[in-house]
Amino acid sequence: MRITAAVAEETGAPLQIETLELDPPGPGEVRVRLVATGVCHTDAITRDGHLPLPLPGVLGHEGAGIVEEVGEGVTTVEVGDHVVMGWPFCGECRNCLRGEPRYCAQLGPAVAAGVRFTGPLAGTGAYHREDGSPLSGHFFGQSSFATASIALASSLVKVDPALPLELLGPLACGISTGAGAVLNTARPQPGESIVVFGAGAVGLAAIMAARSTPATTIVAVDLNADRLELARRYGATHVFRAGEGDVDAAIREACGGDPDHVIECTGVIAVVEQAVGLIGMLGTCILVGGAPAGAAFSVEHQPALWGKRIVGTLGGSSTSARLIPALIALHAQGRFPFDELVRFYDLDQVEQAIADSASGEVIKPILRISSV
Repeated sequence: MRITAAVAEETGAPLQIETLELDPPGPGEVRVRLVATGVCHTDAITRDGHLPLPLPGVLGHEGAGIVEEVGEGVTTVEVGDHVVMGWPFCGECRNCLRGEPRYCAQLGPAVAAGVRFTGPLAGTGAYHREDGSPLSGHFFGQSSFATASIALASSLVKVDPALPLELLGPLACGISTGAGAVLNTARPQPGESIVVFGAGAVGLAAIMAARSTPATTIVAVDLNADRLELARRYGATHVFRAGEGDVDAAIREACGGDPDHVIECTGVIAVVEQAVGLIGMLGTCILVGGAPAGAAFSVEHQPALWGKRIVGTLGGSSTSARLIPALIALHAQGRFPFDELVRFYDLDQVEQAIADSASGEVIKPILRISSV
């Protein structure tokens, strides 16, 4: 079938709107008509060559839409279901069987090979130009910068049709990454402290989630004063502007000593090293922000021996099927107002959405693609 998609033609080039051909779903797959999709920093860094998706290709990995066709063997969803498109996973490797599909052993090819990574059609792609030439799709198992896409049924999360579907796509990655870093990775105990570096969409989601935990000190650090005001609104007990005074000393004073958990959402190496340096004995630094490919940071060896923990987290850990409904429920209770972070764009405004996100003009862009 014909679809409209935003295509990344080559590294660093603006995305262009094109008409493509999409194959029918194969075994275990479904075709989803996209209603909306979030725009994430990961899309931008992939366009710019920091994730190895072969180009040309179709990006987008925070899709929400309606199932239009199911492939052979699919029983978990049916035509007409409203779904959020979660991360793909094989379901067979050691980590999947441990209940950690975010760390699927095939994660690399699952998100960025540009073709199917599992099943009888592994190694093939469903996306073609009108002249029949192939291009990469299946980005994070969905390539949602399009009017329709192919996904594994196992990665989809059914949602109530009464919910605002156009709002829910970012729960597949950016928003759940921040919230899950708190709820699934930090898991703060009563009276503990959490420091969040970077008050963008991911950092603000982390702060919203921290408000629903027993942590009693929640600190936000950012360059942007307006973002810090939002952080305070969404649950931060203390906010500090980066570069103004001795921020590390101010954080330690607010926390009554070394913080228990530091969540680094910027991907800026100097900030990563600052975050690692802040934690003391038995403290945890959680790495979330995406640095450029090849970036490295250093850690002083002796203090690291004293029980420091440095851990990365992907997509909020847990599973899409568990985390997304939980965040939807928290939102319905007024405890997770992520809807206040978004601004909507049309599909052909995808480059503007990426630029506005990079400049800080908007916190979380969402592309509207079709009506419910």
